[in-house]
Amino acid sequence: MNEGHDNSDMGGNVPAFSVAELSNALKRSVEDNFGYVRVRGEVSGFKRAASGHLYFALKDDKALLDAVCWRGVAAKIGIVPEDGLEIIASGKLTTYPARSRYQLVVQNLEVAGEGALLKLLEDRKKKLSAEGLFDEAHRRAIPYLPETIGVVTSPTGSVIRDIVHRIAERFPRRLLVWPVLVQGDKAAEQVAHAIRGFNVLEPGGKPGRTGNSAPRPDLIIVARGGGSLEDLWAFNEEIVVRAAAESDIPLISAIGHETDVTLIDLAADLRAPTPTAAAEMAVPVRVELIEGLLGQERRLMSATRRLLQDRRTHLEGLGRGLPDATSVLGAASQRLDDWGERLANGARTYLRTRIDHLEKLGYQLPRPRETLAEKRRELDRAAAGLQPRVLELQIKQQIQQIGDAGERLARAMQQRLAVEEEKKENLWRLLNGFSYERVLERGFVLVRDGKARPVTSADALKPGMDLTLKFYDGEAAAVVAGKKAGGKTPAPDKGSGEQGSLL
Repeated sequence: MNEGHDNSDMGGNVPAFSVAELSNALKRSVEDNFGYVRVRGEVSGFKRAASGHLYFALKDDKALLDAVCWRGVAAKIGIVPEDGLEIIASGKLTTYPARSRYQLVVQNLEVAGEGALLKLLEDRKKKLSAEGLFDEAHRRAIPYLPETIGVVTSPTGSVIRDIVHRIAERFPRRLLVWPVLVQGDKAAEQVAHAIRGFNVLEPGGKPGRTGNSAPRPDLIIVARGGGSLEDLWAFNEEIVVRAAAESDIPLISAIGHETDVTLIDLAADLRAPTPTAAAEMAVPVRVELIEGLLGQERRLMSATRRLLQDRRTHLEGLGRGLPDATSVLGAASQRLDDWGERLANGARTYLRTRIDHLEKLGYQLPRPRETLAEKRRELDRAAAGLQPRVLELQIKQQIQQIGDAGERLARAMQQRLAVEEEKKENLWRLLNGFSYERVLERGFVLVRDGKARPVTSADALKPGMDLTLKFYDGEAAAVVAGKKAGGKTPAPDKGSGEQGSLL
C-alpha cells in the first residue's frame, strides 16, 4: 500500500453490521468485562420514576457515569440517593442501545466516608424534626412498674444478658425478647417490624392481629452495644424512627454508648446512655421500694395516732364545757309539768265560758210555743173584724208562715248547737292530749311529797319522808328509806322481811 493510495476500495471487504448488531456486541463486551464493579462518586440529577426505578448519575471532577437502580433493589437498600451525596455504588456495567450510552445497574449503595454520613444524618434529622417526630409533646410517660417489658435487640451478645441480669437484680419482671439484626442492610427493617409487632399484640395475652398469644408489653426497650457511625446507622433510618414515634407503647432507646446519639433517641420517649441504664430506668429497686413503703407506713401510723390523740383531747375539752344533762332535762321536765297543768286549767275554763255563752244565747232565742200563741191571739183579734172567708184565708196563711218560721228556727238552733258541741269536743281532745296523764300511761310516775308538791330531784328526798306515787291507773303511798352515795337509794335487805322503798 502506498502512502497516497485511496482506501475507499478496502471497505468493500469488511462486513457491514447493523446498528442493533453493533450495539448488542458492545453490550456483551461491556457486561462480560465489567460484570461487577464498585464506583465511588457524587450523586447528580437524582429522580424517582413513577414506576419506582431510581435514575441518577455518578460524577467526579473529570467524568460522569449514568446509573439506574431498579424498583425491587431500591426497596431493599437502606440509603435513598440525593444530589451532592458521595456514595459507593456496587453493580454491573451495561449499555443502553436506544441512546448509545453505557450505565451502571446498581445492586447496592453505601455512603462514602463519615463526613457524608454526618451530612445525611443532619439532613434527615431536619426533615423528620420538621414533621414533628421529635416534639416533646408526643413523649409518653414511662410506667413506674411495668408488668411486661419487650426488648428489641440481638439475641446473642452482652446487651441482652446485661438487661436480663439487671432487671432480675432490681425487680424481676416478665421479659419478651424480639430478636433482630442490629447492624447491616436488613437491620432497620427488622427493628421497625419488631416495634410495630409489639404494638399490635393484645393486652392480657389474647391473640392479636399477628396471631400471637404473647401479652402486650407495657414498655419497649430498643438496645444495641457501641460501635461506629456506620455500625449504628440502622437506628438512623427513617423506617425505624417513624416506628418509634408511632408506637403506642412507651419506648426507651439504648443505642451505643453515652456519647452515641442516633435519631431513634430523639423519637423515643426516653433515652438511656447504655443498655444497662435502660434496665435501671425500666424498673425500680424492689428492696428500696419495700423499705420506702415500710417507712411511709410507719409515718402514716404515727401521724394517725397523733391525730386521734389530738381529736380525743379536743373532744374531752369540749365535753367538760357542756352542762350536766340531768339538770337540763330536769328543768325542762318541770316546765313541761307546769305547762300541762296550766293547759288543763285553761281548757276547762274556756269550755265553761263557752257553755255559759251558749246558755245565754239559748235564753235569748224566742220560744216557739209562746210565738205561736201570740200569733194565734193576733189572728183571733184580726178575725173578729173580717168576713169568714177572708178570715179563713188569712188564718191559713198565718199558720203556714208560722210553721215555716218554726221549722227554720228549729234547724238554726240544731246547727248552732252542733257547731258549739264540735268545738267543745275539739277542745277536750286537745286538753286530753296535753295532759300529763298521757305521760303516766307510758310508764312514768309522778312523785309528790306530803304537801302534794311534785318532787323533781333526788336531793329533795329525806329518809322517812312520806311520798305519794301517782300512776296512770291510781296512786300508791311510799316512804323514803335512805339514799346511797351519789343520790341512789340502796336496795332493800331481802332477809329483813320488809318491803323496800321504790326510791
